[in-house]
Amino acid sequence: MRIRATVAAVSGALALSAFAMPAAQAAGGSSFGTDAAKLFAAAHPASGKTAFSATTAADGVPYAMDVTFSNLKIAKAVKVGTTAHVATSVTYTLTHAADVDITAADFFSGAYIYKGSYDNPSNFLIGDDPAKCTVTSATTASCKGNVDVYPGEGELSNSDAGLWHAGALAVAYNGQDPTGSDFDITKVGYADQSALGSTQVQRLSKLTVNAAPEPVKKGRTITVTGKLSRANWEDGKYHGYVGQPVKLQFRKKGSSTYTTLKTVKTSSTGTLKATTKATVDGYYRYSFAGTSTTPAVNATGDYVDVK
Repeated sequence: MRIRATVAAVSGALALSAFAMPAAQAAGGSSFGTDAAKLFAAAHPASGKTAFSATTAADGVPYAMDVTFSNLKIAKAVKVGTTAHVATSVTYTLTHAADVDITAADFFSGAYIYKGSYDNPSNFLIGDDPAKCTVTSATTASCKGNVDVYPGEGELSNSDAGLWHAGALAVAYNGQDPTGSDFDITKVGYADQSALGSTQVQRLSKLTVNAAPEPVKKGRTITVTGKLSRANWEDGKYHGYVGQPVKLQFRKKGSSTYTTLKTVKTSSTGTLKATTKATVDGYYRYSFAGTSTTPAVNATGDYVDVK
């Protein structure tokens, strides 16, 4: 779940709209991700002026809740294809003041990741549902949730691939109903902490191989072709990854270890072609080490019978 942070003119009304969370949750809806994203955007407009700076006395702002976060753990890389939903688990410790009731039905917390700077992020992803927090002491809890990604819904641009930072937030409504006529936003608590960790959001890669001819006579030339491609989040297809070094490897029949024969670069369309001499029966594959934007991948070995 995300909100792309193009919210240079976020108003106090948007901040208020983000506080519709408890009603939808109580009704069995799954609005946490949507509303938390709005809340984050309202607090981090591109202009640098937060929507929690009241435009009038009547607007009010939520109070800064005495909650902090630590020990956040997230996968080193989040590998995202073109259509499939990806859920990445995140764990963290929530520490709170004695007067903060994290077991209340209208208390919510969740981890998120953001691209760019915390004050002016270019993109933001959070879980569909709030994290589940288990009390571990009078003032601490162990929390676990997901960050959900839906590439088929336009949540990512190709430029989003690479380093993202992680943070966590919490909201306490303290019995306040945003849809009620007597809603008092100043009684709602909000906490948000950035730079708790990082991950690489990567464009999922694919790698193919075909060794021919097969079977082949010993000493003859084997031609090994293939293609390295990666997800394009903007058109929902896989395109060749150009100019990348890829290793041609061989595994002898009966062995479990691949040996590198040579390194070749992908063409302008991502294709690969290399030749080698047939010696013994075995498997040929291509192996790509990966980059910061694209994960490592190995092709499934193609067996060649040498006569």
